[in-house]
Amino acid sequence: MFFSSKRVALLLGFSIALVTTAFLSLVEGVSTQALLVGSLLAFSSSYILIQVALDFLVFREIKKIYTMINKLRRKDLSFVEEEKLESSVNPLRRINREILDYAAHKQKEINDLKKMEEFRREFVANVSHELKTPIFAAQGFVYTLLDGAAEQPKLRKKFLKKAARSLDGLDLLVQDLLTLSQMETGGIKMHYEHFNIQETVQEVFDQLESEAEKKGITLKLENTQPATFVYADRQRIYQVMINLVGNAIKYTKQDGKIVTILFTESDTGVDIVVQDEGRGIPTGDIKRIFERFYRVEKSRARNKGGTGLGLAIVKHIVEAHKSEVQVKSKVGEGSTFSFMLPRGEKPIQPALEISQPESEEVE
Repeated sequence: MFFSSKRVALLLGFSIALVTTAFLSLVEGVSTQALLVGSLLAFSSSYILIQVALDFLVFREIKKIYTMINKLRRKDLSFVEEEKLESSVNPLRRINREILDYAAHKQKEINDLKKMEEFRREFVANVSHELKTPIFAAQGFVYTLLDGAAEQPKLRKKFLKKAARSLDGLDLLVQDLLTLSQMETGGIKMHYEHFNIQETVQEVFDQLESEAEKKGITLKLENTQPATFVYADRQRIYQVMINLVGNAIKYTKQDGKIVTILFTESDTGVDIVVQDEGRGIPTGDIKRIFERFYRVEKSRARNKGGTGLGLAIVKHIVEAHKSEVQVKSKVGEGSTFSFMLPRGEKPIQPALEISQPESEEVE
């Protein structure tokens, strides 16, 4: 930089000393020695003061601004976390602060874009894999039929059932993707009502009873109250319970195990708890189980069916009810999923009007 603080201070100090000497020379009786001393004092004092002021108030801040601009040009935003500027009346420092805030905002945007790009790549890869499996399976069965198996009634029926099962899985995956997408974009509205959640749980048990019996698992509703009323979207809560209980059955292998649902009522709401005695979830995976298509054991989990979107849908439904899913798990001992819903009121049944028979007039 051509104009440094020393050069500017030297120039201004020399000018001040010259002006001071000129004024002193106009005073009668001032000796040459006094003029020289006054000139040196004016020069030295003004030089030191000006240089210090320029260094701390101007050139240091300008240098920081140039450094930041150069790093921004190179897309190097490492200085954002390093610089900690306090508020100041110095306009150059305030400019520096504005540049730093702008850089911090851009850094956040870049980090968000990187996360979104990583999420997009992972999502596309997962969707491609999930779609590929049922499509290739159905395609293989159909081509086998076209190659001659259709002429054999037993093989034809067998392969058609397998192809239909694969297409059903594909349809379920597409439906779950649409549901999740609509929830994230706010396309699905919650329809709140007062209802007995114990009845909803019993419907879930009836739906999953055959799957539980195949694995020798007992479904148990543990509650001392005859009814537990909540204020929520009944259909969506049914979907939540189907996913949670279905997962509990799916990942519990041993016979004689129990999947338990219990309710705890308080002044703030009703705590719904789903407990299983399955193999549990490792601590490092608990934070990720609500991500789309995330599976704790990818190699074995795909053989268990499902779309890999169940817990992601659970998370969005519960959050839409202003709540949060809590997970506690220990490998080898089982898992506990819980969330809270607002307390509901028992619907008032309209009283039946009993018509009184009209009295016959006696003539």
